[in-house]
Amino acid sequence: MTRHLTVRTRTTAAGPVVAVAGELDHLTAPEVRAVLPGLALCPGQQLVVDLGSLTFCDSTGITVLLAARNHALAAQATIALAAVPDRVSRIFRIVGLDQVFPTHPTAQDAEAAWRPPPR
Repeated sequence: MTRHLTVRTRTTAAGPVVAVAGELDHLTAPEVRAVLPGLALCPGQQLVVDLGSLTFCDSTGITVLLAARNHALAAQATIALAAVPDRVSRIFRIVGLDQVFPTHPTAQDAEAAWRPPPR
């Protein structure tokens, strides 16, 4: 079985958006992890991880999402997940990660919910 993953990034006023499509597992997780250090993320911004096209996520994939959260926090930024598939949401609820990651129906909703820090 061939594992396929596509990672695309874009920048918004709120911060970077990383769209992950395909299977996020032990074979493909390094692709996402490699993107994190190159993200331009300033204090007060928000990193959005768009999972709308995610077809599979194992425990290694969840670890990568936690690494993305740690990257955002190290930059004094926040993180939000967008379009989390039901099967991933269910796992998050079971292990308590729904309390760690704010989620939004779409990346655009996440951007709209972001508020710039006061000056």
